[in-house]
Parts: sequence; structure tokens; C-alpha cells
Amino acid sequence: MRITVVAGAIAGLVAGIVFGLMMQMMRVPGPGGLPVPMMAMVAQVVGSSSLAVGWLYHLVNSAVIGAVFGLLLGGRVGTIRRGVIWGAGYGILWWVLGGLVLMPLFLGMPPFAPLRMSPMRSVAMGSLVGHIMYGAVLGAALARLLSGACTPLVRAQRHA
Repeated sequence: MRITVVAGAIAGLVAGIVFGLMMQMMRVPGPGGLPVPMMAMVAQVVGSSSLAVGWLYHLVNSAVIGAVFGLLLGGRVGTIRRGVIWGAGYGILWWVLGGLVLMPLFLGMPPFAPLRMSPMRSVAMGSLVGHIMYGAVLGAALARLLSGACTPLVRAQRHA
């Protein structure tokens, strides 16, 4: 079980970098209606406007969410194809839980506000695509790590 959690956290970081780059490029309405990178909105969750803080917060979440994926679904991810399928579904779950419920709540908005607010609908759809990409990369990376392709990690965890 420990190997799937560690591998899940590593896969979560890989997927988090991919999703984070996408969020860095996406623009959302910021203070005064001026567009800002979505990563700046992520930083606002923890009371900051710093992109570096947004990245740090995002990557910590990515690793934790990846570790949970490894714990819950690591045994089902045998192939890259299955990893992508399970991961994409997991990404959709996190889009609803994180992007539509938790993040709006942390930002002082009601749940599902991104879908209800006209200027935010396109952002919500971009977020959905990003979460699916995160999940697909997470599942593929976890399958690759657990397949023994990264033998030092597998060997180190089996002997621990």
C-alpha cells in the first residue's frame, strides 16, 4: 500500500505541473475586472496574490490528491490505458469537489458559483478540461511508476 501512496504523490506532482502550466496561461476576471492568471486566483485561496504561493499551494494539493488516488485506486490502474480512464474520472470528481465547491467557498462565493456567474462559465469549462488532463496524466504516470518502469522507486519501496 505504501508504494501506491508514494507513487501517487509523485504522479500527482507530475500531473500538477501540467495542470499548473495550463492555469498559468488561463486568464480569469480579477479585481476590478482585469484579467489575471488563474494561478493568482489559486493563491487567493490562502490569502495571497503571489503566483509563487499559488504554485506552491497547487503543487501541495496535487501531491496529496495524487497520494489519495494511489491509496484508493492504485490497485486498479494496472495499465496506462486504465490509469488514464480512472484518472480522468477522478479528475472530474475533483473538478466538482475542488473547482466548483471548495474553491468558491474559500473565496467567499457560494458552491457552483463559477457555473452560475456568466463571466466565469468559460473559466469553469477550462477548469474542467484541466482537471480531466490532471487526472489522465496522474493515472498514466501512476501506472508507469507502478509497472516497474521506475525500478529504483519500486525497489526502494518494496524493501522499506
